[in-house]
Amino acid sequence: MTSLRNWVDRLPRLALRFRADRSGASALEFAIVATPVIFLLLAVIEVSLVFIATFSLENATAQGARLIRTGQAQAQGFNAGAFQSELCKNLAGPLDCARVKLDVRHFSNFGGVSGNLPSPLDGKGNLKNSFSYDPGKGGDVVVVRAFYEWEVTGRMPKGVGLSNLGNGNRLLQATATFRNEPFKTAPQGGGAGS
Repeated sequence: MTSLRNWVDRLPRLALRFRADRSGASALEFAIVATPVIFLLLAVIEVSLVFIATFSLENATAQGARLIRTGQAQAQGFNAGAFQSELCKNLAGPLDCARVKLDVRHFSNFGGVSGNLPSPLDGKGNLKNSFSYDPGKGGDVVVVRAFYEWEVTGRMPKGVGLSNLGNGNRLLQATATFRNEPFKTAPQGGGAGS
């Protein structure tokens, strides 16, 4: 009992000594501050990569859509695979051409586009695997949509992170809507899927 009493009597002195000891304080403060700073730095890098990838996808879509708008894709008999290969020639940055999904549809007028484009997502909120390829003929309104499933490296809570798909990845999307020039070529068969 005496030893316990001695220990209790020494407790205030030990607390004062602990409070006065500053060795290791800098290391502890650095550890407290470094964790959120490193997390923020990694988040900035991820957002930057997504921005670059989206810009690359938009540029490739615009350049690929030009082939349809001018009738070059129809005159050369492009199917979905050939069109994707041409579009991917303008794809840069961290994107993989094999993972680009394309949906090409034609309409008789711009009013027909609204509400008639199907969702690229399935019932579980994930990107579908197959899409349409129908570039139309001269004078048709065409919508070219390109989709890319970006794998988000840092998993964060829902509503905070970059993910917008059911599986935790991010859907990058680029769209070009235009009226085909009045070219005179017989439409070649447009295969389905991409």
